[in-house]
Amino acid sequence: MTDPSAPDEVAVVFTALADPRRREVLETVASASGITATAVAERLTISRQAVAKHLAVLTEAGLVTSSKRGREVLFEVSPAPLEETARWLQRQASAWDRQLEALKRRAERSIR
Repeated sequence: MTDPSAPDEVAVVFTALADPRRREVLETVASASGITATAVAERLTISRQAVAKHLAVLTEAGLVTSSKRGREVLFEVSPAPLEETARWLQRQASAWDRQLEALKRRAERSIR
């Protein structure tokens, strides 16, 4: 049984991706696997503090993971939450396709 108080993974992903700047941060991390927050900030010309806040939200959503290499913290994209969100979207699209196809059949029958 699912805990009703537990956050919905898909909702958490959508919330994390709602901010356009955060999506830019995610895209930057995806394009350079194993990148530091400082390098992300330099590429996007925003403060390291802003990048750190965005990375914290992305990490909380499971979209980004971090690992230490010496004194550096490296960030990488974690595809699993995006894949689950894509599967959810596909299920929604399929349900709408079925409903629209049924509506089309009814409309075509009514004009014959």
